[in-house]
Amino acid sequence: MKQDQDATARLYPPLLRGRPGRLEVWYATLTDPGTGTGVWIHHEVVTPPDGSPGRAHGWISVFTPGRPPVTERFGADTSARPIGGDAYFATPSVNASRGLLKGSAGRIRWKLDVTEGGAPLYTFPRWVWERKLLPAAQVVPAPDALFDGRLEVDGERLELSRARGAVARIAGHGNAKRWAWLHADLGDGDALELVAAVARRPGMRRLPPLPLLQLRTGGKDWPLDPLLAAPFFKADIGLPAWSVTGRFGLRRLRVEVRQNPDDCVELGYTDPDGATATCTNSERASAEIVLERRTRTGFETERHWTLDHTAHAEVGTRP
Repeated sequence: MKQDQDATARLYPPLLRGRPGRLEVWYATLTDPGTGTGVWIHHEVVTPPDGSPGRAHGWISVFTPGRPPVTERFGADTSARPIGGDAYFATPSVNASRGLLKGSAGRIRWKLDVTEGGAPLYTFPRWVWERKLLPAAQVVPAPDALFDGRLEVDGERLELSRARGAVARIAGHGNAKRWAWLHADLGDGDALELVAAVARRPGMRRLPPLPLLQLRTGGKDWPLDPLLAAPFFKADIGLPAWSVTGRFGLRRLRVEVRQNPDDCVELGYTDPDGATATCTNSERASAEIVLERRTRTGFETERHWTLDHTAHAEVGTRP
Protein backbone atom coordinates (compact mmCIF):
# COMPACT_ATOMS: atom_id res chain seq x y z
CA MET A 1 0.00 0.00 0.00
CA LYS A 2 2.79 2.44 0.91
CA GLN A 3 4.54 1.74 -2.40
CA ASP A 4 1.31 2.60 -4.27
CA GLN A 5 0.95 5.83 -2.30
CA ASP A 6 4.57 6.77 -2.98
CA ALA A 7 4.11 6.06 -6.70
CA THR A 8 1.03 8.31 -6.78
CA ALA A 9 2.81 11.08 -4.88
CA ARG A 10 5.58 11.10 -7.49
CA LEU A 11 3.06 12.03 -10.20
CA TYR A 12 2.39 15.50 -8.76
CA PRO A 13 5.72 17.40 -8.65
CA PRO A 14 6.89 19.25 -11.79
CA LEU A 15 8.21 16.77 -14.33
CA LEU A 16 9.95 19.01 -16.88
CA ARG A 17 11.39 21.48 -14.35
CA GLY A 18 11.60 24.53 -16.58
CA ARG A 19 13.00 22.88 -19.72
CA PRO A 20 12.77 25.32 -22.66
CA GLY A 21 9.79 24.95 -24.97
CA ARG A 22 7.71 22.87 -22.59
CA LEU A 23 4.24 22.95 -21.06
CA GLU A 24 3.05 21.40 -17.79
CA VAL A 25 -0.57 21.32 -16.70
CA TRP A 26 -2.34 20.23 -13.51
CA TYR A 27 -6.12 20.39 -13.54
CA ALA A 28 -8.96 19.42 -11.25
CA THR A 29 -12.56 18.83 -12.33
CA LEU A 30 -15.49 18.06 -10.06
CA THR A 31 -19.27 18.03 -9.68
CA ASP A 32 -21.11 19.12 -6.53
CA PRO A 33 -23.70 16.39 -5.80
CA GLY A 34 -26.10 18.77 -4.06
CA THR A 35 -26.43 21.51 -6.68
CA GLY A 36 -25.02 19.98 -9.87
CA THR A 37 -22.42 22.75 -10.05
CA GLY A 38 -19.32 21.84 -12.01
CA VAL A 39 -15.85 23.27 -11.32
CA TRP A 40 -12.67 23.32 -13.41
CA ILE A 41 -9.38 24.56 -11.93
CA HIS A 42 -6.55 24.69 -14.46
CA HIS A 43 -2.92 25.38 -13.46
CA GLU A 44 -0.08 25.49 -15.97
CA VAL A 45 3.54 26.48 -16.40
CA VAL A 46 4.70 27.51 -19.88
CA THR A 47 8.43 27.78 -20.64
CA PRO A 48 9.32 29.58 -23.91
CA PRO A 49 11.78 27.96 -26.35
CA ASP A 50 14.32 30.78 -25.84
CA GLY A 51 15.02 29.67 -22.27
CA SER A 52 13.40 32.66 -20.57
CA PRO A 53 11.70 31.98 -17.23
CA GLY A 54 8.58 29.86 -17.19
CA ARG A 55 5.22 31.58 -16.74
CA ALA A 56 2.80 30.22 -14.15
CA HIS A 57 -0.86 30.97 -14.78
CA GLY A 58 -4.27 29.39 -15.08
CA TRP A 59 -7.98 29.85 -14.54
CA ILE A 60 -11.01 28.62 -12.66
CA SER A 61 -14.43 28.11 -14.24
CA VAL A 62 -17.65 27.52 -12.30
CA PHE A 63 -20.65 25.99 -14.07
CA THR A 64 -23.82 26.68 -12.07
CA PRO A 65 -27.04 25.13 -13.40
CA GLY A 66 -29.27 27.71 -15.06
CA ARG A 67 -26.57 30.39 -15.16
CA PRO A 68 -23.79 31.29 -17.62
CA PRO A 69 -20.44 29.79 -16.55
CA VAL A 70 -18.08 32.18 -14.74
CA THR A 71 -14.34 32.12 -15.50
CA GLU A 72 -11.51 34.03 -13.87
CA ARG A 73 -7.82 33.87 -14.75
CA PHE A 74 -4.86 34.08 -12.37
CA GLY A 75 -1.12 34.62 -12.62
CA ALA A 76 -1.15 35.70 -16.25
CA ASP A 77 2.00 37.83 -15.86
CA THR A 78 3.69 35.87 -13.10
CA SER A 79 6.97 34.03 -13.51
CA ALA A 80 6.95 30.50 -12.14
CA ARG A 81 7.88 30.56 -8.44
CA PRO A 82 10.07 28.02 -6.64
CA ILE A 83 7.83 25.26 -5.31
CA GLY A 84 8.09 24.56 -1.59
CA GLY A 85 6.53 22.03 0.76
CA ASP A 86 3.82 19.87 -0.74
CA ALA A 87 2.82 22.38 -3.42
CA TYR A 88 3.15 21.51 -7.10
CA PHE A 89 1.95 24.93 -8.33
CA ALA A 90 2.12 28.38 -6.76
CA THR A 91 1.45 32.01 -7.69
CA PRO A 92 0.88 34.91 -5.29
CA SER A 93 -2.87 34.18 -5.22
CA VAL A 94 -3.11 30.43 -5.94
CA ASN A 95 -1.58 27.35 -4.38
CA ALA A 96 -2.12 23.72 -5.33
CA SER A 97 -0.93 20.57 -3.57
CA ARG A 98 -2.01 16.96 -3.52
CA GLY A 99 -4.33 17.52 -0.54
CA LEU A 100 -5.40 21.16 -0.92
CA LEU A 101 -6.44 23.56 -3.68
CA LYS A 102 -6.88 27.19 -2.68
CA GLY A 103 -6.81 30.61 -4.22
CA SER A 104 -8.59 33.72 -5.36
CA ALA A 105 -9.09 35.11 -8.85
CA GLY A 106 -11.37 38.03 -9.65
CA ARG A 107 -14.87 37.17 -8.45
CA ILE A 108 -14.02 33.62 -7.35
CA ARG A 109 -12.43 32.26 -4.17
CA TRP A 110 -11.91 28.63 -3.25
CA LYS A 111 -10.42 26.35 -0.62
CA LEU A 112 -10.89 22.65 -1.28
CA ASP A 113 -9.49 19.63 0.55
CA VAL A 114 -8.72 16.73 -1.78
CA THR A 115 -8.93 13.18 -0.45
CA GLU A 116 -9.07 9.60 -1.71
CA GLY A 117 -8.47 9.44 -5.45
CA GLY A 118 -8.03 5.75 -6.27
CA ALA A 119 -5.05 4.28 -8.11
CA PRO A 120 -3.69 6.42 -10.98
CA LEU A 121 -5.13 5.99 -14.47
CA TYR A 122 -2.50 5.98 -17.21
CA THR A 123 -4.44 7.22 -20.23
CA PHE A 124 -1.13 7.01 -22.06
CA PRO A 125 0.95 3.94 -21.14
CA ARG A 126 3.01 4.42 -18.01
CA TRP A 127 6.27 4.05 -19.92
CA VAL A 128 5.23 6.86 -22.31
CA TRP A 129 4.62 9.20 -19.38
CA GLU A 130 7.87 8.32 -17.60
CA ARG A 131 10.12 8.38 -20.67
CA LYS A 132 8.52 11.44 -22.37
CA LEU A 133 8.54 9.72 -25.76
CA LEU A 134 5.56 11.54 -27.32
CA PRO A 135 5.01 15.28 -27.97
CA ALA A 136 2.70 15.31 -24.92
CA ALA A 137 1.16 12.82 -22.51
CA GLN A 138 -1.55 12.79 -19.87
CA VAL A 139 -1.98 10.88 -16.61
CA VAL A 140 -4.67 10.96 -13.90
CA PRO A 141 -3.08 10.70 -10.44
CA ALA A 142 -6.49 10.87 -8.71
CA PRO A 143 -9.31 9.58 -10.96
CA ASP A 144 -11.77 9.18 -8.08
CA ALA A 145 -11.03 12.19 -5.88
CA LEU A 146 -13.32 13.76 -3.29
CA PHE A 147 -13.41 17.53 -2.78
CA ASP A 148 -14.65 19.20 0.42
CA GLY A 149 -14.59 22.88 1.27
CA ARG A 150 -15.93 26.18 0.09
CA LEU A 151 -16.34 28.05 -3.17
CA GLU A 152 -17.41 31.68 -3.51
CA VAL A 153 -18.61 33.35 -6.71
CA ASP A 154 -19.54 37.05 -6.50
CA GLY A 155 -19.82 36.65 -2.72
CA GLU A 156 -22.28 33.75 -3.01
CA ARG A 157 -20.89 30.85 -1.02
CA LEU A 158 -21.22 27.17 -1.86
CA GLU A 159 -20.19 24.52 0.65
CA LEU A 160 -18.89 21.44 -1.13
CA SER A 161 -19.24 18.07 0.57
CA ARG A 162 -17.93 14.91 -1.06
CA ALA A 163 -17.95 16.45 -4.52
CA ARG A 164 -16.52 13.80 -6.80
CA GLY A 165 -14.07 14.43 -9.59
CA ALA A 166 -10.45 13.96 -10.61
CA VAL A 167 -6.99 15.53 -10.68
CA ALA A 168 -5.02 15.05 -13.90
CA ARG A 169 -1.74 16.14 -15.49
CA ILE A 170 -0.35 16.93 -18.93
CA ALA A 171 3.31 17.40 -19.81
CA GLY A 172 5.00 17.95 -23.15
CA HIS A 173 5.81 20.42 -25.91
CA GLY A 174 2.35 21.98 -26.10
CA ASN A 175 -1.25 21.31 -27.01
CA ALA A 176 -2.41 19.05 -29.81
CA LYS A 177 -3.53 20.20 -33.25
CA ARG A 178 -7.05 19.06 -32.40
CA TRP A 179 -8.38 17.09 -29.45
CA ALA A 180 -11.30 15.84 -27.40
CA TRP A 181 -11.23 14.87 -23.71
CA LEU A 182 -13.66 13.18 -21.35
CA HIS A 183 -13.64 12.27 -17.68
CA ALA A 184 -16.67 10.28 -16.60
CA ASP A 185 -17.31 9.22 -13.01
CA LEU A 186 -19.20 5.95 -13.32
CA GLY A 187 -19.78 5.32 -9.61
CA ASP A 188 -18.28 2.90 -7.08
CA GLY A 189 -14.76 3.94 -8.04
CA ASP A 190 -15.31 3.20 -11.74
CA ALA A 191 -14.28 5.82 -14.29
CA LEU A 192 -13.58 6.44 -17.96
CA GLU A 193 -10.75 8.72 -19.03
CA LEU A 194 -10.44 9.45 -22.75
CA VAL A 195 -8.14 11.62 -24.85
CA ALA A 196 -8.44 11.71 -28.65
CA ALA A 197 -5.90 13.96 -30.34
CA VAL A 198 -4.04 14.90 -33.50
CA ALA A 199 -0.40 15.88 -32.94
CA ARG A 200 1.00 19.16 -34.34
CA ARG A 201 4.22 17.62 -35.63
CA PRO A 202 4.72 17.54 -39.43
CA GLY A 203 3.65 14.22 -40.86
CA MET A 204 1.27 13.61 -37.95
CA ARG A 205 -1.06 16.59 -38.17
CA ARG A 206 -2.93 15.14 -41.18
CA LEU A 207 -3.69 11.87 -39.41
CA PRO A 208 -7.11 11.20 -37.88
CA PRO A 209 -7.49 11.67 -34.11
CA LEU A 210 -5.90 8.87 -32.11
CA PRO A 211 -8.13 7.87 -29.15
CA LEU A 212 -6.38 6.71 -25.99
CA LEU A 213 -8.62 5.58 -23.17
CA GLN A 214 -8.75 3.78 -19.86
CA LEU A 215 -11.98 2.29 -18.55
CA ARG A 216 -11.87 1.21 -14.91
CA THR A 217 -14.56 -1.21 -13.78
CA GLY A 218 -14.40 -3.28 -10.62
CA GLY A 219 -10.83 -2.17 -9.96
CA LYS A 220 -9.56 -3.40 -13.35
CA ASP A 221 -8.39 -1.16 -16.19
CA TRP A 222 -9.10 -1.81 -19.88
CA PRO A 223 -7.47 -1.90 -22.34
CA LEU A 224 -4.22 -3.17 -20.88
CA ASP A 225 -2.14 -1.06 -23.29
CA PRO A 226 -4.07 2.04 -24.45
CA LEU A 227 -1.49 2.88 -27.13
CA LEU A 228 -1.70 -0.60 -28.65
CA ALA A 229 -5.49 -0.41 -28.63
CA ALA A 230 -5.75 3.15 -29.98
CA PRO A 231 -5.73 2.27 -33.73
CA PHE A 232 -8.82 0.12 -33.19
CA PHE A 233 -10.89 3.12 -32.07
CA LYS A 234 -12.30 5.99 -34.11
CA ALA A 235 -13.05 9.51 -32.90
CA ASP A 236 -15.59 11.80 -34.55
CA ILE A 237 -14.80 15.19 -33.02
CA GLY A 238 -17.22 18.09 -33.28
CA LEU A 239 -19.53 20.35 -31.30
CA PRO A 240 -21.93 20.20 -29.61
CA ALA A 241 -21.62 16.40 -29.90
CA TRP A 242 -18.69 14.05 -30.42
CA SER A 243 -18.07 10.32 -30.14
CA VAL A 244 -15.51 7.54 -29.86
CA THR A 245 -16.26 3.99 -30.96
CA GLY A 246 -14.19 0.84 -31.42
CA ARG A 247 -13.45 -2.74 -30.58
CA PHE A 248 -10.42 -4.27 -28.93
CA GLY A 249 -10.15 -7.93 -28.04
CA LEU A 250 -13.52 -9.28 -26.94
CA ARG A 251 -14.94 -5.89 -26.03
CA ARG A 252 -16.63 -3.14 -28.01
CA LEU A 253 -17.09 0.40 -26.70
CA ARG A 254 -19.33 3.29 -27.74
CA VAL A 255 -18.97 6.72 -26.15
CA GLU A 256 -21.27 9.59 -27.11
CA VAL A 257 -20.73 13.02 -25.54
CA ARG A 258 -22.83 16.17 -25.72
CA GLN A 259 -21.63 19.59 -24.61
CA ASN A 260 -24.62 21.91 -24.38
CA PRO A 261 -23.48 25.36 -25.59
CA ASP A 262 -25.15 27.03 -22.59
CA ASP A 263 -22.94 24.94 -20.29
CA CYS A 264 -19.65 25.62 -22.09
CA VAL A 265 -16.82 28.12 -21.88
CA GLU A 266 -14.42 28.98 -24.70
CA LEU A 267 -10.87 29.77 -23.62
CA GLY A 268 -7.65 30.45 -25.48
CA TYR A 269 -4.56 28.28 -24.97
CA THR A 270 -1.04 29.44 -25.87
CA ASP A 271 1.77 26.96 -26.54
CA PRO A 272 5.41 27.56 -25.57
CA ASP A 273 6.16 28.59 -29.17
CA GLY A 274 3.34 31.16 -29.16
CA ALA A 275 0.86 29.17 -31.26
CA THR A 276 -2.73 29.44 -30.07
CA ALA A 277 -5.68 27.08 -29.73
CA THR A 278 -9.25 27.37 -28.52
CA CYS A 279 -10.82 24.93 -26.10
CA THR A 280 -14.54 24.53 -25.52
CA ASN A 281 -14.98 23.03 -22.06
CA SER A 282 -18.01 21.90 -20.07
CA GLU A 283 -18.07 20.50 -16.55
CA ARG A 284 -21.79 19.80 -17.08
CA ALA A 285 -21.58 17.63 -20.17
CA SER A 286 -23.72 14.55 -20.77
CA ALA A 287 -22.49 11.17 -21.96
CA GLU A 288 -23.72 7.72 -22.88
CA ILE A 289 -21.22 4.89 -22.56
CA VAL A 290 -21.96 1.36 -23.73
CA LEU A 291 -19.55 -1.53 -23.15
CA GLU A 292 -20.26 -4.80 -24.96
CA ARG A 293 -18.62 -8.20 -24.85
CA ARG A 294 -18.46 -10.70 -27.68
CA THR A 295 -20.15 -14.02 -27.01
CA ARG A 296 -20.89 -17.08 -29.15
CA THR A 297 -24.06 -15.44 -30.41
CA GLY A 298 -22.68 -11.94 -30.97
CA PHE A 299 -22.10 -8.83 -28.85
CA GLU A 300 -24.04 -8.45 -25.62
CA THR A 301 -24.21 -5.39 -23.40
CA GLU A 302 -21.88 -5.76 -20.42
CA ARG A 303 -22.38 -2.29 -18.89
CA HIS A 304 -24.36 0.80 -19.85
CA TRP A 305 -23.88 4.21 -18.21
CA THR A 306 -25.80 7.44 -18.76
CA LEU A 307 -24.39 10.68 -17.30
CA ASP A 308 -26.79 13.63 -17.21
CA HIS A 309 -24.82 16.89 -16.86
CA THR A 310 -22.17 15.20 -14.67
CA ALA A 311 -19.53 14.40 -17.30
CA HIS A 312 -16.44 16.58 -17.78
CA ALA A 313 -15.53 17.18 -21.43
CA GLU A 314 -13.55 19.43 -23.77
CA VAL A 315 -12.91 19.91 -27.47
CA GLY A 316 -9.85 21.81 -28.71
CA THR A 317 -9.30 23.36 -32.15
CA ARG A 318 -6.74 25.53 -33.91
CA PRO A 319 -7.43 28.80 -35.80
